[in-house]
Amino acid sequence: MEAIILAGGFGTRLQSVVSDVPKPMASVAGRPFLCYLLDRMAPCYSHIVLATGHLHEKVEAFFGHEYRGVSIDYARELSPLGTGGAIVNALQCCREEAVTVLNGDTLFDIDHAQLAATADENGGRLTLVTRRVDDAGRYGAVEVDSTGRVTAFREKDPAYGEGLINGGIYRLRRSLLEGRPVGQPFSFEKEVLQAMAEPLFAYASDAYFIDIGIPEDYRRAQTELPAL
Repeated sequence: MEAIILAGGFGTRLQSVVSDVPKPMASVAGRPFLCYLLDRMAPCYSHIVLATGHLHEKVEAFFGHEYRGVSIDYARELSPLGTGGAIVNALQCCREEAVTVLNGDTLFDIDHAQLAATADENGGRLTLVTRRVDDAGRYGAVEVDSTGRVTAFREKDPAYGEGLINGGIYRLRRSLLEGRPVGQPFSFEKEVLQAMAEPLFAYASDAYFIDIGIPEDYRRAQTELPAL
């Protein structure tokens, strides 16, 4: 299988503790966060494209073109492209019709083979991974019906409480983004996910989840990730 990891963010909320490397390269117990993510993915993927931007040279110098038997390529942003533009840019390095897309600052320890199988079974062009959390308002909530189809996205709201969130992992068919010009910035979440007229399916998982985007969770990762 093939995957794209979005690893080009500035990490604005993490600047107070991580400023000299891209956010996915933030040190966790002496190793870049991205190592933990790739460790979990290596058994299922033969080719991974890292969509880089800010301080891209730090990522490329560390990983080169192979990691634990996985072939690594880079899709570099010359200017910020947003999540959608970064995915389109990275797809130019992919060969398969179906690709998994992940955020480089989040580890969601799902069963990647099962995600691919579920996406094939539902027949849609896009499947997103959801997770139930106590504070869905921090991320924005996702509503799903009894058939597994996504029915609505809710904006961030501290009062929302427990609910399903978008876990930041997608299994998509490249035909979904046909016609999008390379190099055009756009938001995948707003212009694709929330605007889809065709069925959008959810794959639910209760696997370990951590987003190191804020200092509190970055500190928590220092002890939790080495223990996985």
